[in-house]
Amino acid sequence: MRLDRFLFFIRLLKSRTQAQALLDQGRTRLDGRRVEKVSEPVRVGATITLPLRGAVRVIRVVSLPHRRGPAPEARACYEELGVDDPNGAA
Repeated sequence: MRLDRFLFFIRLLKSRTQAQALLDQGRTRLDGRRVEKVSEPVRVGATITLPLRGAVRVIRVVSLPHRRGPAPEARACYEELGVDDPNGAA
């Protein structure tokens, strides 16, 4: 599954266009490698690090969604490994 589509399906971003814009900034990493293409393939077990809403989020892919479903279904597709707020807020 494409990375931009995955981020949209798990409801981290409201549209694929927003996902593509975020990935084009060049600050997202997939398994420690900088993402060069929005179409980078995502697999189960992959770790994604991305800047989102003023914080750096780290997630692990648990399963690949088949659609953009309700929030509980989307949350079941990834595991939150951490959120790092550069401003020091909890």
